[in-house]
Amino acid sequence: MVRLVAFSPFKSAQSALENINAVSEGIRLHFHNLIKGLTVQSASKAQLGLGHSYSRAKVKFNVNRVDNMIIQSISLLDQLDKDINTFSMRVREWYGYHFPELIKIVSDNYTYCRLAKLIGNRKELSEENLEGLEEIVMDSAKAQAILEASRSSMGMDISPIDLINIESFSSRVISLSEYRKGLQEYLRSKMSQVGARLISHAGSLTNLAKYPASTVQILGAEKALFRALKTRGNTPKYGLIFHSTFIGRAAAKNKGRISRYLANKCAIASRIDCFSEVPTCVFGEKLREQVEERLAFYETGDPPRKNLDVMKEAVVEVKEWDAEGWEAEPLAANTGRDENFHT
Repeated sequence: MVRLVAFSPFKSAQSALENINAVSEGIRLHFHNLIKGLTVQSASKAQLGLGHSYSRAKVKFNVNRVDNMIIQSISLLDQLDKDINTFSMRVREWYGYHFPELIKIVSDNYTYCRLAKLIGNRKELSEENLEGLEEIVMDSAKAQAILEASRSSMGMDISPIDLINIESFSSRVISLSEYRKGLQEYLRSKMSQVGARLISHAGSLTNLAKYPASTVQILGAEKALFRALKTRGNTPKYGLIFHSTFIGRAAAKNKGRISRYLANKCAIASRIDCFSEVPTCVFGEKLREQVEERLAFYETGDPPRKNLDVMKEAVVEVKEWDAEGWEAEPLAANTGRDENFHT
């Protein structure tokens, strides 16, 4: 469609840039006229499809990566904890006017709300309700103490309409508490809360995979770190990974050492999970074994295996999986086996 007639060099790079932009925009504007059979409508559909494909690629849509679900779950779990505590305190204050002695006998929020709903008007509590009380508190002595306290309570009388509101609100708190248990089980089936909090704090699994082990170690303790730097005090040894069972099992003098080692293995595990094409739990199991061996080394002095040897074993096992045609288990199904690694 175009035949070269003559050639003249541009005066400057800026002039060349302006001309090429003008040509590009002109072709874009009249593209449907330059190509036979291409209409404005079909070009619009093609652009829309390309836009959708580009958007999917940008958000890295992948069914094997559930880090967004993990982040939302752990955030919702934290929010439920705050809400349940706030609502439970409201039930305690509200029902406490009528039966103040119950607060001293039962400290658990969930149990207290169930009791408030069961008892209602304390003056109507009798020996017939003793079995129901025992079923809730799981203690016959405590159930008997509640019954005796109701007979000599210093609380004020309460109207039926107030009791209806208290019972209704208690039911809502009970429902939230039970939903929280279900959500916690769902999260546990996906992975541990420690790993979930690390991913949530980092923003995504990809972000966590980019962090060095030293950052993973103190992730969640940023305030303490900046305060220590400002006052020239001791920097924190651990952040969110402090809740790991590995650190809990270590002796006080070894907690800092095992946290540094654990952070190193967590960083490796997150990179494997993020960038491996085939999900597998082999590397995670090997990394967990290394942390166990390091704990044993601190206690007994038995030398652990070298990381290079362990990784070679893991590579061999992964190849055996591929050779025998085994189906690699999804990451989410394997993370629940250990409380520290995402892999």
